[in-house]
Amino acid sequence: MKTRNLAWGMALTLVAGVAWGKEDVMKRAQGLFKPIPAKPPVMKDNPASPSRVELGRMLFFDPRLSASHLISCNTCHNVGLGGTDILETSIGHGWQKGPRNSPTVLNAVYNIAQFWDGRAEDLAAQAKGPVQASVEMNNKPENLVATLKSIPGYPPLFRKAFPGQGDPVTFDNVAKAIEVFEATLVTPDAPFDKYLKGNRKAISSTAEQGLALFLDKGCAACHSGVNMGGTGYFPFGVREDPGPVVRPVDDTGRYKVTSTAADKYVFRSPSLRNVAITMPYFHSGKVWKLKDAVKIMGSAQLGISITDADADKIVTFLNTLTGAQPKVMHPVLPPNSDDTPRPVSN
Repeated sequence: MKTRNLAWGMALTLVAGVAWGKEDVMKRAQGLFKPIPAKPPVMKDNPASPSRVELGRMLFFDPRLSASHLISCNTCHNVGLGGTDILETSIGHGWQKGPRNSPTVLNAVYNIAQFWDGRAEDLAAQAKGPVQASVEMNNKPENLVATLKSIPGYPPLFRKAFPGQGDPVTFDNVAKAIEVFEATLVTPDAPFDKYLKGNRKAISSTAEQGLALFLDKGCAACHSGVNMGGTGYFPFGVREDPGPVVRPVDDTGRYKVTSTAADKYVFRSPSLRNVAITMPYFHSGKVWKLKDAVKIMGSAQLGISITDADADKIVTFLNTLTGAQPKVMHPVLPPNSDDTPRPVSN
């Protein structure tokens, strides 16, 4: 933990050094952040095509990926609700309550890894996790594949999306299709993006003051880049324990993935894109007001007390990070056949 805290402290010092200079606020911001590109990035080893993206859209909305035929990817990552479900922690199979808050799927393609603990290296790996998790979709790959093959409308779509494969209806291809669709769920043209492109009038003077505070206090040490976060792992509670409600004692974060002592209570920094509409906050989902989250981060991560006035300005700035929300039409899904496995409830 000492090594990780030292690295974090060095990053904070570097960012603070830039922030405390005499540079113009806009130039400082342009050196640390980048606008969301209008086009999604090309997926490594998974080239997008219209047919593959379309198949991914259908699978993302299809509740038959779950054993109960009730829960879809969109259930916990609702594209109409900022890519989240607006719950403390998601409700899964058999009305079980999950252990962590559901991160937004919007702009997730720009994260270094997926899930709060980074256990999935990319969106395809992430797509496989909830399908098999007993607390989420509670399904098995072989049952999912059997279900999709039994639905007459799906095999032709898989053949079109994955040409040249003898048997394209596979669990891997399900994940790949969902990945390329999710990569399209980006939110460009936020007011702050326009500001980064040189339009000073894109955000208010109060928001710009909030941006200056965001830089001066060192927030960009963990929240920088295109996604304003999601680019590294940091201990939650660097300077002060946020308490067992906000940071549950039994959720040790990345330690559960690596079994490395230094990774206790370490989490991937969340993206701040669209943060004003993706409440509640933190992996516990226990904080509902953005202002409260800002003040908690000040004390827990920076060891400072952020005043109400400064917190209000920072929140005003964070509101400028809400981009154009993706407009995704709910697909008409192919119907079952007599051979389609029946849903299970236990």
